[in-house]
Amino acid sequence: MLDQLAMRATSTTETHVDALIVGAGFGGIYQLYALRQLGLSVQVIDLAGDVGGTWYWNRYPGAMSDTESFVYRFTWDKEDLQTYPWTHHYIQGPDVLQYLEHVVERHDLRKHMAFNTELLSAEWSEPEKLWNVDVSTGIRYKVKYLITALGLLSRQNYPDIPGIDTFKGLKCHTAAWDDRIELKDKRVGVIGCGSTGVQVITAIAKTVKELVCFSRHPQYSVPSGDRPVTPEYRQMVNANYDKIIDQVRNSAYGFGFQESTRSFNEFTPEEREAIFEELWKQGNGFRFLGGGFNDIATNRVANAAACEFIRKKIQQIVRDPEKARKLTPHDHYARRPLCGGGYYEQFNRDNVSIVDLLETPITCITPNGIKTSDGVEHDLEIIIFATGFDAIDGNYTRINIRGRNDKTLKEHWGAGPTSYLGTNIAHFPNLFMVTGPQGPFCNIPAAIETHVEFITATIQQAEKVTAQSATQAVVETTEQAEHDWNKICEGAVEGSLFKETASWIFGSNVPGKPYALRFFFGGLKRFREEIQKVVQDNYRGYEPFIPS
Repeated sequence: MLDQLAMRATSTTETHVDALIVGAGFGGIYQLYALRQLGLSVQVIDLAGDVGGTWYWNRYPGAMSDTESFVYRFTWDKEDLQTYPWTHHYIQGPDVLQYLEHVVERHDLRKHMAFNTELLSAEWSEPEKLWNVDVSTGIRYKVKYLITALGLLSRQNYPDIPGIDTFKGLKCHTAAWDDRIELKDKRVGVIGCGSTGVQVITAIAKTVKELVCFSRHPQYSVPSGDRPVTPEYRQMVNANYDKIIDQVRNSAYGFGFQESTRSFNEFTPEEREAIFEELWKQGNGFRFLGGGFNDIATNRVANAAACEFIRKKIQQIVRDPEKARKLTPHDHYARRPLCGGGYYEQFNRDNVSIVDLLETPITCITPNGIKTSDGVEHDLEIIIFATGFDAIDGNYTRINIRGRNDKTLKEHWGAGPTSYLGTNIAHFPNLFMVTGPQGPFCNIPAAIETHVEFITATIQQAEKVTAQSATQAVVETTEQAEHDWNKICEGAVEGSLFKETASWIFGSNVPGKPYALRFFFGGLKRFREEIQKVVQDNYRGYEPFIPS
């Protein structure tokens, strides 16, 4: 904080722009493009050294999108959809970065971007009707519209383990990966077995000397179904992109597969087993969740059957019964569904072992490795923290953002994050969030496009009102609208087993973090309908853009 205050004190340069966008990932890139199309002056800043957002930082071995390649991209450039190459059904981390760099160059957006630039503070000035934004380079931006595109999964979550700073070897969080780390023939420990842990372990098991997986909550993982794309498949996708985009926007999850409309209870036991087997062969976690039955997340019997099917697969795949036992989850199938390329098979390697942290918790990290409660000291040269993120609101509460009456966003979210439509917050005028809290739980690019298009249309309307009245328009939701949207989100998750399952989705992975509803679980289609109703109802839930 002292460094921030010193930076503010020495800040001598003021720059006026219509809009400042924080973040140069998927959301920031599209929001920049869209606002430039309106003719606004726009600046993007990012702490990273280049474009990529989450993907810039998460360069760990095995990093891969859990969404198939044909829908993990922008849909607003139809020509690029047809021509940009992708070789596999799933897009790997380096390929995501290459794609985003390509989009930025194709649309000449880099000249509007400043990297290695951290947002230090943002304060609303009521007399000026502007945000005063101080950044680490000594510039103060004075902007009409402040738009955060910080991503859902950006702020690293390190576990509080005694002795963490005493380790003599190398340690690294997957979200701050150091490409110089050489893993070959090393003794490696991986703490965490969520999506990232599954990917890392699968990628490095064959090359390290020894790999120890420290697992607190084993998770259900299904195959991804990744494979090379044939020319015929790509031709089919290209010929049907308009239909694909329409299907994504009118689905619950937005993953590009046909979601089931039939209940688990409508099938015989033999049919259910055959459907699960087919879903397993096809691959993709969200397809396993919603492609065979429409009630896996709400029907306890159906969910238990899905769990039991995956447990049987673990027993069939993993030859060592003790390893299989430690890999077997026992909670609901109600976290963000995981998929991978042979995760369970890695534990058939003699050099790969697993420690169940519920049975033998970590007591400390020593200079030579990790010690568990059974007295065993695991001798390691490298520790990889695949411990996830202080997700969604963690990116915001670390920043000094002050709205009306000097109220900070951290104070506003003291009991947990709330919003209106995942984009706006009461008492924070002209502040917009791309994929903010209580946005749709679905394929991220689809959610981003939905938010960016709504934000852009709202700013366009505000600019129109400003031009007509010669007074700066202010876009601000009401407390009541924020309260009502929270109720809608609560109603959408009611009856879902996700609500009963501790995970980062509700903040359970960070000690002391408020348990709160951080997504809208009603599906992408319904979310888009809710936004459309707000617009059609003359921006219901917002204060008049020009106060009377």
